[in-house]
Order: sequence, then structure tokens, then C-alpha cells
Amino acid sequence: MLVGVGVGLYFGCHSEPPPWLGGGTVVLSVLLAGAAFRLAGPRSAVLPMATLAVIAVAAGFAGAQGQSLLLATRMLAAPVGPAVIDARIVAAESFPDGQRLTLAGPAVAGGGRTPLPERVRVRLRGSQPALRPGEQVRVRAMLMAPPAPLFPGDYDFQRQAYFEGLGAVGYSVGRAQVLAAGSDADGGPGLLFARWRFAVGERVRASLDGATAAVALALLTGEQRAIPETTMQAIRDSGLAHLLSISGLHIGLVAGMVFIAVRGGLALIPPLALRLPTKKLAAVVSVFAAGAYTLLADAPVPSQRSFLMVAVVLLAVLVDRQGISIRLVAFAALVILLTQPASMLGPSFQMSFAAVVALIAVYEVLQQRRRPPAEPRGPLRLALLYVGGVVLSTLVASLATTPFAVYHFSRFQLWGVAANMAAVPITGFWIMPWAVVAMLLMPLGWEGVGLQPMGWGVDAVIVVARTVASWPAAVVLLPPLPTASLVMISLGGLWLCLWQRRWRLLGLIPVAAGASALLVVRPPDVLVAADGGLLAVRGGDGLLAFSSKGAGRSTREAWLRRSAAALPGNAWPASGVGAGGALRCDPLGCVYRMSGWTLAFPRTAEALPEDCRLADVVIGPIPVRGPCPSVQARLDRRDLLRGGVHALWLGPHGIHISSVDGERGDRPWVLPRAATGSFRPAAVDSSAARPAAKIDGADEEADDGDEARTAASGQ
Repeated sequence: MLVGVGVGLYFGCHSEPPPWLGGGTVVLSVLLAGAAFRLAGPRSAVLPMATLAVIAVAAGFAGAQGQSLLLATRMLAAPVGPAVIDARIVAAESFPDGQRLTLAGPAVAGGGRTPLPERVRVRLRGSQPALRPGEQVRVRAMLMAPPAPLFPGDYDFQRQAYFEGLGAVGYSVGRAQVLAAGSDADGGPGLLFARWRFAVGERVRASLDGATAAVALALLTGEQRAIPETTMQAIRDSGLAHLLSISGLHIGLVAGMVFIAVRGGLALIPPLALRLPTKKLAAVVSVFAAGAYTLLADAPVPSQRSFLMVAVVLLAVLVDRQGISIRLVAFAALVILLTQPASMLGPSFQMSFAAVVALIAVYEVLQQRRRPPAEPRGPLRLALLYVGGVVLSTLVASLATTPFAVYHFSRFQLWGVAANMAAVPITGFWIMPWAVVAMLLMPLGWEGVGLQPMGWGVDAVIVVARTVASWPAAVVLLPPLPTASLVMISLGGLWLCLWQRRWRLLGLIPVAAGASALLVVRPPDVLVAADGGLLAVRGGDGLLAFSSKGAGRSTREAWLRRSAAALPGNAWPASGVGAGGALRCDPLGCVYRMSGWTLAFPRTAEALPEDCRLADVVIGPIPVRGPCPSVQARLDRRDLLRGGVHALWLGPHGIHISSVDGERGDRPWVLPRAATGSFRPAAVDSSAARPAAKIDGADEEADDGDEARTAASGQ
């Protein structure tokens, strides 16, 4: 926990700290610890423990800062394209309508002047050749820097891309061309597993169809992006998204089945069973199987946590010890925090560890209070115990992860327990055993023997997801939880889970205090895009009314999600009244009145004199120059480009203004707005032309942030 505090302190800095600060603090704290141990003597442990705590915090801070300095990911300084790019494929991901390639060593064909980052990601459009990891390709593409958050305080995809070494994203224009096939010696283990992952995808799609194939592939390799959106939405709304995240359920089942198969197989050979420690051999083989499965899934944080825990438990078998305890979770968290500190800020890390810590704490309490049964349990009682375990585990995991789901996604799945009661047994007893069979038979070309029955189970899970998602109030939308409230809930939850005495119940106080913020927090009244091309105001009916229905698809969706709104209100009128009577427009601009404040949105410079005389705030993509007697704040094009998306809260005591870059500060991953600009010409009216996603590169690639967030929402 203390290492995590240090990581949080680094990422909480508004400006980049001096390079020497992290390492210098560690050295200083170690020296202080040595002095404290000498002064305290053997009788007092308070001072030495305090200094050790300081060392842990300093180590977390230094680890995060050190990784940031070592990576120094170079991101694209300005949009590039269309340009012909030569590069090597290091990852190929399937989508329902195409592919997305991660390219290493890209260079503009013919020696262009613009240096490209070391790694870029390109979404392919239209008909494309079969492209595989390791191949050298040529593609004509538009490139830009990873998109900034679309809401102040929202998930920062730029930061994630920086720590992943990803310097640009974009989309193709035309058909890609394969220049050279890849060799097995290129790229190392990472490329080897990428090819394996791609080959598994080809085999699965050859045996299964549609959504069944996509979900089966997600369960085998963690590849979720090929799942049709309607199916994926049903899985999310029913609370079954964690089944698609390769984590404890999957790693544990694979390791357990391999353990049973190896030990059982050795037991069938008497000479080996009598002379070899079959249990320990099975444990070693299971560790390697779990590790291979983790790498096949591209090692997301939940699978790393699960592998580390499973590996310690299995390796404990070698020394005849029991490895399951809360210390096991602490070990896994420490390894991940020191090697991937930025992952602590994402939903994957937070939800995964919250669920497993809560489950271990609850089952430790039950274990302490359990009494041996007076008589052997019958099949019916065992079945009831299993169902009770599924219900209890789902309830505990849901309660533990709900604050993080609300913070990152502003949503809560109400019927998740019912969906998991049906889907978890199907996954554990039917789908995953057949998945292991399919993977074992795949080298022989007989994978269909396992994939076909696996597909039947997948179809059943999809039916469960669609059925539960269709129930009334399946998803409850909530306003975003403030960061301070999430910290309070997290600390209170850790207090509840870590202590064994009755004072553990004191942790309920910060949990309740943090959760009470939902009673008072409210969404913003006004939202303004970074280029001023899209605006939204909250009407008298509580709905967000957007200035355009065509522009900024991803931006609109992000604003609706963070405002806990399922549907948008009516669009701004060209002339007349809108937003439930709070907005009045004419050809020169619009005026918005709410909570006693007047905001002006001029469309032309002719509206500025009157707006500057009557409005409290003037917002627009045109420059606002000269005196404005009544204006308390102005946000023109220069301010918007400098700060990114702006949000305004109108209250009885004042106006609070927050911006994306104002909250992020001056950090290595915070890029100038020119780097993330759109390729859409300013004169194009997207509502009258093609859909915005087809002409706005920023819109299309902003989906990366949403995918990174939602794909990691499982436990």
C-alpha cells in the first residue's frame, strides 16, 4: 500500500518533479532508517517502522519517476498524413469491420522529413490482405498523437500510451501492401506470442462463426475487440465482462486442470508414481502452463496478478507450504507496482486487486468460523454450497469493485449476481475445460474437437448476457465519483480487509464518507470541446443539449457517460428556444441562462459587443478581444486549445471552470493540442457530409481510450 502511495504522489504532481528527487529521496530515507535503528535500540520499533514506511513511499515515487525517465516515449509532434509508411507488424488485432496493427520502426517511404515515433498503431479500413505479426508492410495512413481525455479528470489514454511506448495512432487510406514475410528469429518472445495469438484467432474463426467465435477468442487469448458491439454491450450490462478478462478464474482453471491432468497421468504409470514426487512435478508443469497462457493473453494486469498468485501457491507445494493469504496479494501488487507503476491508475489494476483482496478477507473470516461437518456432505448439499459460494463471491466482488466502476465508467450493473449465477458455472465446468482441450489439440489440427462444444457453452453465456441485459434497470447510471472520495473508500476498504480485530469496522467510516459524495456531486452545466466546435449545456429537463448532432461522436459519448445521461436532449436550434427553455439562439449566437448566470456563445464577431455587455461568461471558437465590462470569464479559441475540453459548473456562489490540461498539468505525456488535432478541414460540416467517424481521425482513435478502459473492467 505504501509503495502505491508513492506512485500516486508522483502521478499527482501538477508539474514534472526534478529528475533527482525520486532517487535522492530513497537514499535519504535509507540513511534515516539506519540512524533510526541505531537510536531506537532493540526495545522500540515505532521509529524504525516509520522510517521503513518512508522508504516504501519513496521507492514507489522513485520507481514511477524512473520508468518515466527511462521510457521517454517520443510522441508525434503534429499530425502526419496521408503518408506512405513502411514498418514491421508487432501485433494484429481483429475488429468486426477490420484490423488494427501495431507497427514498430515506422518510416515514411522515400525518406520523409518528419521523424516518426518508434511504435504506432493504425486502424485498417476497407478490404485488406491477410496481415500477420512479423511481416514488413507498407500502408498509406493518417497519424496523430494519442488523444487527450475528453472530460476533465477522465481516463488519460495519452498517459497510458506514453508508458506503453506508443507514440501515435491513426487510420489507413487505401490497401496495405506486404513487403516481406517475417522470420521466427525476428522480434523475440513478444513477437513469438503475438504470432501464436494470431494463429489461435485464425483457427477459432475457422471453426466458429460470428459472436460465438469472437467471445471464444476472448476467453482463449483476451482479444475482445472482435466481439460485435451489441453482444459486448449486453455482456457489460449484465455484469459478465469479467469473464472476458483473462484473470483469476481463467488462470486458476488452466493451472488446476493441467495440475490434475499431469498428476493423474503420472499416477497411471506405477514406476514413475512410486519413484517421483508427482505432486511437485505437476505443480511445476502447471506454473509453466499458467505462464504461457498469461503471455498468450498479452499479459494484462489481471492476468499478471493471477499468474503471480497462482505461481506462488503452486511453488509453495515444492516446499510443502500453503501459499494462499493476503500476503500473496501484496506480493503480486508490489511486483506490478515496481515494474508497471502507471497501471495503478487504471481500472484494470484497481478492480482486479479490490476484488481479490475483498474475497480473501471474507473467506479468511469464514474459514476461522467454519466448523467441521458432523457427517459427510451429500451431492445436494455440495451443490447448494457451490451455488452459495458463487452468490457470495459475486456479491463481495461486486461491492468491492463498484466504487471503481462508478469512478471510471459512471455505471453499475444491477443484476450482475443473477447473471453470474448462471454464467460462472457454465464457464468453469464446460467452456474452460473444452478450451484447454482445444489448445492441446491445436498443434495436431484437431482443435475443432474442443472448439465446437466450447462454442455451445459460449452461446449459452451470450444468451444469459442478453437476457439479463434486457431486464428493467439492468444498468444504473451514476455521476462520476470524485477522486478524493475514491481514495477514502479505498483506504477504508483496505482497513476493513487487512485488520483481524473488531476495530476493522472503523473502516466503514471513510467508506461511508466517500460514498456519500454521490449524494452531492453533480455533472457540469456546460461542456466545451477543445476546438470549440462542439458545445453542450444542461437544460431545464436535466438532459445535455448538444450544439451539433454530427461532430465529435466520441466526445458526445464521453460527455453523456460522465454526466450519467442515457440519452441526449434536443440539439441546439438555429433560432428559437432550446434546452428546456434555458437556451435562446439567433443567427448571431446563443445565450444560456442557468442558476442566475448568463453565458453567451457567439457564432460571429458581430455578436461580441452585446455579449460582452450582458453576459457573465463568453465562450466560442472566435477570438474575444477588447474590453468586456460584464464578463467574469472568457473562453475563446486560444484558451480552449491551451486547456482542452472545458467543463463549467454554475452555482449560487460562483462559477467553477475545469479543463483537461489544467488538471493534468505539465507532464511528459501531456502534448500540445496541435499533436492531437483532427484531419477534418475546418470548413467541412460533418452533419451534412459523411459520418464524423469517417472524416475525423481524432474521433475514431479516441475510441482507443474507451477500449482501454472498458476492456480492463473485469476482475
